[in-house]
Formats: sequence, C-alpha cells, structure tokens
Amino acid sequence: MSQFIAALLILILALIIDLILGDPPDRLHPTVWMGRLITHLKCILKGGSPEVERIKGAILCLVSIIVFTIPTCLLLIAVNSFLGAIAYVILAAIALKPTFAIKGMAQYTVPIAKAIQQGRIDEARKMLPYIVRRSPINLTPAQIISAAVESIAESTVDGITSPIFFYAFFGVPGAIAFRVINTLDSMVGYKDAEHIWIGWFSAKVDTIANYIPARITAILMIPAAWILRKNWKNAWRILRRDRYKTESLNAGWPMAAMAGALDLRLEKPGCYVLGDGHDPKPENIYDALKVMITTTFLFIILITLPIIMTLFTFLG
Repeated sequence: MSQFIAALLILILALIIDLILGDPPDRLHPTVWMGRLITHLKCILKGGSPEVERIKGAILCLVSIIVFTIPTCLLLIAVNSFLGAIAYVILAAIALKPTFAIKGMAQYTVPIAKAIQQGRIDEARKMLPYIVRRSPINLTPAQIISAAVESIAESTVDGITSPIFFYAFFGVPGAIAFRVINTLDSMVGYKDAEHIWIGWFSAKVDTIANYIPARITAILMIPAAWILRKNWKNAWRILRRDRYKTESLNAGWPMAAMAGALDLRLEKPGCYVLGDGHDPKPENIYDALKVMITTTFLFIILITLPIIMTLFTFLG
C-alpha cells in the first residue's frame, strides 16, 4: 500500500467514523485527557513574575504537545511495522477522528434550535455554555441563535479544517498536536488575571496555527454558499467588510462569511455585529450546519488532498 493511499484511507475512515458514531464518550476522548493534563500542569507551573509565567506557559504548551504526539508516533510506527498496513490505517483513523468533530457540532446546536422553536428559552440558555464562553443569562432568543451560528462558523475552522490541514502536512501526530494547542487555548488562553501570562504562549500558538486555515475556510464558504443556493455574493461582501471586527484575529473570517451567506445579523452584545441581514432564527442553525459540512468537503477536496498528493510526490 502506497503512503498516499494509506493517508487517503485514514482520512476517509476517520470521516466515516465521525459521521456515523460522532465523538467517543468523555472517558475515552483524548481531548478530555488533554484537559486533565493541562489542568495538572497548570497547577504545578502557575506562579512567579509575569516573565517567569510566560516561560512556564511555553513549557506548559510544549510539554502538553510532546506528551500526546510522541507516543502516537511511536505507536503508529510499531503497529505499521509489526501488524501491517491495514492495522495501521485502522488505528491511525481511530486516532485521527477525535481531532475533529462534524457530527458533534450538530449534537450541541440542533437541540438549541429545537428548544427555541418550542419556546423553551431557559433550556436553550442552559445548553449554550457547552459551545460558547459568553454568559447566556440575558441573551434574547435571536442572540442565543447568533451565538450558536457563530460557534458553528468558528468551529468549522478550529474544530474541523485546521486539524485536517495539519494532518495533510504532518499526518496524525500533526492533527493531534493541533488539537492539544486548541485545547490549551480554550483552557488557559484568556486575558484575565489568572491566565494572561501562563496562557500567553498557548494563545499565540493557537492564533498562528489557525491563521491560514481560517482564511482558506472563510473563502471556501463562498462557493459552499453558491452550492447551497445561499447568498454567496453577500458572503464575499460581508467577509471583506467585517472580518476584522472580532477581537480574535481569525474567528471573524468564517463568522463574517457565514453571516453574509445566510443574510444574518450576528451579534455578541457589547463586542461586535457581523452582517446587516435579519436577526437569526432557529432554522438558521440548520443552514449554518449545511454550510459547515459543504465547506469541509470543499476544503478536503481542494486543499487537503492536493497537499497530501504533492507532498508524497515530492518525497517520492
């Protein structure tokens, strides 16, 4: 089996596992294990002057990456050497799957849409913290839906296309390294007093890691909107106009494109407004998921596969 065929089969099998089974239970999910390690290391490393905490934050990031990527490399090499190509492909696909989540995003956001459609606003508010950081207490139904649509747009990048992008270049260990970086950012990459120094390095690395995938993904949302018969011209207009309105250097790109494609006004109260369309409705969550899935497959076909093919052709 050629390396290119193996890489392709690993990705296809991982996608099938995701679309059929979704995420593994928490006790088996590597991201949960990453979170536990990060929490433990943070408790050990926290403290000292800002300069010392910056150094410790870099150590926190690098150690976390090493702990998960090196054993993965060694295990995959061993399986390929002793059990053969088929076992290697299966194990690699199982290892790759938890680095991205397509079905999982629907599992978190569709119940929010259904709750609002049925008038269960308080229940929708309770579900929102699973996907966004903002407080849901005073949000209107439109603002709850906006938060869900924004999360779908942003997660198209850091939850799907970015890990697949790094898989294309560095294989399964690359995707796992990205997932560690993104988990670090979600846990310590804040600017509050507790995390501003210990999480500084992780936040910067996450920004760098997502920089190219975020821009490619946002641009691909335009043909995705065309395929889905959404407003692709408006997606391009709002992307150009609103992509820098968010605090995040990357998140504004896919969120602005999504707002334009669905003719929405996405709002984080007191922070930003993206787009100039109508207030979001529950059905727009379903629309956003369709854009996410279509964009993902465009990314795989137009970006991931050519990268893999080029690399293996170049490397012989």
